[in-house]
Amino acid sequence: MTDEDRALGAATAAWLDAAAVPAAWGLALAALAVAVLLAFEFPGTAVPAALAAVAALGLPERYLALRLRFDAGLFRALADGRIASLSGLDGALAGLGLRSDTAATDVRPLPDRVQGALRLLRVHRNIVLLQAVLVAVALGAVLLPADDAPDAGPASFDMTSRENAPWTPT
Repeated sequence: MTDEDRALGAATAAWLDAAAVPAAWGLALAALAVAVLLAFEFPGTAVPAALAAVAALGLPERYLALRLRFDAGLFRALADGRIASLSGLDGALAGLGLRSDTAATDVRPLPDRVQGALRLLRVHRNIVLLQAVLVAVALGAVLLPADDAPDAGPASFDMTSRENAPWTPT
């Protein structure tokens, strides 16, 4: 590995480490969606469907967060010299069953690996953004009046009365 390769590995590891922030948001949004689904009943299906989608998106989000963290560790080990070569990395991954033995003999260049990790990072970011949009849609459906109910809306709710609340605790 050259100094440039080590620098690329270190920079990639640092950038993948930054995925911890959206990963925390994704986990929080999914947990919030599950908690709200369990705690409240909503009229209609729009809000529960949006929240269920947020919760369901939590599964691929968690997988991608795990992969990004794992990849960051591998790039860091390459940069630090704890993994001496890409073929050594491929052999170790094949030994763990994370890469096929035949693929381990076909060494992928470091820039291709970086691009693959960045692709995972973009997919992860998009899932978290979708979760955030769905939470905003659900929140908007609860707080904004429906077209067929002109007097409904946050200002007209008497929160002391369960009949007038846009949602009810279960």
